[in-house]
Amino acid sequence: MKKHVKAFFFYPDILIMGCLFLICFAVTIAHLSSFETLIAFIVGMLGYTLIEYLTHRFVFHMKAPKNAFLLKIMKLIHYDHHANPNELHLLFLPLWYSLPNIVVVGVIAYVITSSLVTTIALIAGVMLLLLFYEWKHFVAHRPIKPISPWGRWMKKVHQWHHYKNENYWYGVTTPTFDYLMGTYKEQKDVELSKTTRDLEKRGEQVD
Repeated sequence: MKKHVKAFFFYPDILIMGCLFLICFAVTIAHLSSFETLIAFIVGMLGYTLIEYLTHRFVFHMKAPKNAFLLKIMKLIHYDHHANPNELHLLFLPLWYSLPNIVVVGVIAYVITSSLVTTIALIAGVMLLLLFYEWKHFVAHRPIKPISPWGRWMKKVHQWHHYKNENYWYGVTTPTFDYLMGTYKEQKDVELSKTTRDLEKRGEQVD
């Protein structure tokens, strides 16, 4: 287990994101007496879980673009991960993808709140759940047995997404939105997909 924890936390993208989170979290803690700061932090966490689901389902699993550059981007972000689910460098969201998205969220939050502290607190919440997502995703694809029954179940559900049918079970940190959006099914009731390892061939298949 120790070697897996080390491999996770010392992976460059995770290490950098972790350091940025600690900076934002320190600012958040310093102002946690403010109700607005606490709410922003919680909203950031909850908002990330929704973004995780929507992005995974509608962006990462979009029909393969015809443009060669866009196709390469999609392969780097997610298509290649389905082709090689256990490849370490394909498990994590690259910084060139996640950081610009966090900046956009931060800009929107600042425009709405006009408060730098509130914005930083919201970003800290987003980053915390992003790192939690990365850990859960890492565990789902490494020879690690989660401690809790919940963790073992979530790992099994993610394996269904990769090896049974890619059109279901998009949630990695929580199955909440799969239940709400109708993409959670008992795996025995779902047919085996022929394209779960090759998202480029999904064509007009509807999620």
